[in-house]
Amino acid sequence: MQISGGVQLSGGVNLVPGGSSPSPGGGGFQGSNYGYASGGYGADRLSTIDKFSFTSDGNATDVGDLTEVITGAAGQSSTVSGYRSGGGNPSGPDSTIDKFSFSTNGNATSVGSLSVSRGNTAGQSSTVSGYTSGGQQVSVGSSYIIDKFPFSTDADATDVGDLVQRRESAAGHSSSDNGYVSSPIYAIEKFTFASDANATYVGNLVRDRFAPAGQSSSSSGYTSGNAGTSNLGFEKFSFSSDGDGTEVGDLTVDRFYCTGTSSTDSGYTSGGVAPGGVNTIDKFPFASDANATDVGDLSGARYAPAGQQY
Repeated sequence: MQISGGVQLSGGVNLVPGGSSPSPGGGGFQGSNYGYASGGYGADRLSTIDKFSFTSDGNATDVGDLTEVITGAAGQSSTVSGYRSGGGNPSGPDSTIDKFSFSTNGNATSVGSLSVSRGNTAGQSSTVSGYTSGGQQVSVGSSYIIDKFPFSTDADATDVGDLVQRRESAAGHSSSDNGYVSSPIYAIEKFTFASDANATYVGNLVRDRFAPAGQSSSSSGYTSGNAGTSNLGFEKFSFSSDGDGTEVGDLTVDRFYCTGTSSTDSGYTSGGVAPGGVNTIDKFPFASDANATDVGDLSGARYAPAGQQY
């Protein structure tokens, strides 16, 4: 499958960043220690788990491997573990849910499966559950499924609702109460964590973004990256009131198929296609609208990794 930007994707699945699923307090919101970028595509598909510090700017280090080489998976985070769900392997869309420990560097283990195999997924996290929304299925193309799996025990995901429309290559965001999906086709959708239900349409982005990354502050969702040229700008939309996004700053590199992670103070955008693989880790502040700065590199250039934070 050929995507814009001239990147040829193999294995029968188009790749998408996993989005971010931050985590403060009980998990699912923001991290205060480290960001992670897992899997992705460099010279070939990767299983690498990269880790970089939130407390000091610097390069990421390779601290372990996922259970398989994977691209375009969703990322989720509890207070103690990072998760990747779905994605694409050399055989096509995948259903595996991997888990790796934040307290010790090491490899991931397989702990469950999604309800349907799919890549190009977006990830969200509540305090108790991980969510995998949308994606690309072999049989139907773009998916509208919202899957949920528990953090307290290793188990398969269940289908708990639908997006308003089928979508893939979207960004994922999390507030304390809701999961969000933004882009493509401008749209911002929201679904509640308190009860299993379908998503609702709540606003539009300024740009129709393809394969962006998602970040989350305590009050806003951010969507960064886009295919094409002159697309440095990233957007912010409010969690407290439904509404449209506004452009609030620029990344240091035009890129798409990047992944997002969130600390309590800043959003991070790492990896991507520009039009080759990018290793740059960008950081932008939540406290004020401002441009991102280049604060480090991944262990290698890659696109379409999943993002987690601790």
